[in-house]
Amino acid sequence: MKKVVVTGMGIVCPVGTGIDYTWANIINGKSGIRKITEFDVTEISSKIAGIPERGTEEGQFNPDIAIDPKDQRKMDKTIIYGLTATHEALADANLLEYDGDKNRIGVSVGSGIGGISTIYETCLDIQKNGPRFVSPFFVPKSIVNMTAGHISIKYGFGGPNISVATACATGAHSICEGARMIQHGDADIMICGGTEGAVCPLSMLGFAALRALTTNNDDPEHASRPWDKNRDGFVMAEGAGILVLEEYEHAVARGAKIYAEVAGYGLTADAYHMTAPAPNGVGGLRAMEIALKDAGLNPSDVDYINAHGTSTGLGDVGELVAVKDLFANTNVCMSSTKSMTGHLLGAAGAIEAIFCVLAIRDNIVPPTINLKEPIDEVGDFNLVPNVAQKRSVNVTLSNSFGFGGTNASLILKRVK
Repeated sequence: MKKVVVTGMGIVCPVGTGIDYTWANIINGKSGIRKITEFDVTEISSKIAGIPERGTEEGQFNPDIAIDPKDQRKMDKTIIYGLTATHEALADANLLEYDGDKNRIGVSVGSGIGGISTIYETCLDIQKNGPRFVSPFFVPKSIVNMTAGHISIKYGFGGPNISVATACATGAHSICEGARMIQHGDADIMICGGTEGAVCPLSMLGFAALRALTTNNDDPEHASRPWDKNRDGFVMAEGAGILVLEEYEHAVARGAKIYAEVAGYGLTADAYHMTAPAPNGVGGLRAMEIALKDAGLNPSDVDYINAHGTSTGLGDVGELVAVKDLFANTNVCMSSTKSMTGHLLGAAGAIEAIFCVLAIRDNIVPPTINLKEPIDEVGDFNLVPNVAQKRSVNVTLSNSFGFGGTNASLILKRVK
């Protein structure tokens, strides 16, 4: 089986844009959650979100670096986030001026929802001005696969081009599928990850109707608090995470920087409920078991788990119970970086995979901030409360679980 490694990464998220800037904020426990000012939230119960800060300073989201401003008008923000993160990832992997066979480079970038902001705004335009005002770019801006399409068009990548849409497991599934394509010889390099631009009235109202969102509006930075007794729902967020995956020998031959190996993955279904996780997190448990088997590892080999950990009642408990069951009598620790970034839906798994890679690179694990009163199920389990921890990190596991009961567990490990 061909070995797949990570050779480049790019990120746009509420805590920052750019790998090193964002990682420094994550390690320092900085929250990216703020009050929504982009639209009227008077009638929306949840009035806060994680939105990348736009600007030209270091760490700010500046899409002009990657996309001509006139072209941005033809794109939903989901696409803009994805292309901006891709530009950084390709630069990091030294692929912006690649002179090899671009038909051996593919793209696996998905979104949980796609261009919902464009759909919402277009519906308002039709109501106000009539059907003649529908833009010819409406469909290309809205459909889920268009970020992957734009990446291939912009850079001339003629290899496999797919877009996974598995709700909040999208980013992780996209990485898994990209890795498998390399393993099966379909490509030498895959651009993989997830992107989401879903902070708009329509999606906020939809998730609020499910009672999934926090209503802790007066204290945004402390609103996302996984495993805390006072948690009351997740914080909506948006952005993108992109990883360059590459066949190991190909990476070595071109002198690429190698961050980590994509060592294993497990994919399962709860087969239980549209939105609620299966009792005791058994679907996620099976995904973790499959990922370990695929990687040829034991639970005791895992040093750090980046949890799905959204700050919801049932989800937090189910995942914790499953992890404590599978990793009993090991020295593993687990944290939820969603306590800082909020929940980026289809982009979450990719961003959190990046954090796992950086934990391996720097031998430090990010904290779960806002964990003041742990739920009883925590016991003495190490959830890295509030402060990052220095420790040896050779193997990491990242969990992503989505509506419809779809589960993904991804193992990344140090290349020796």
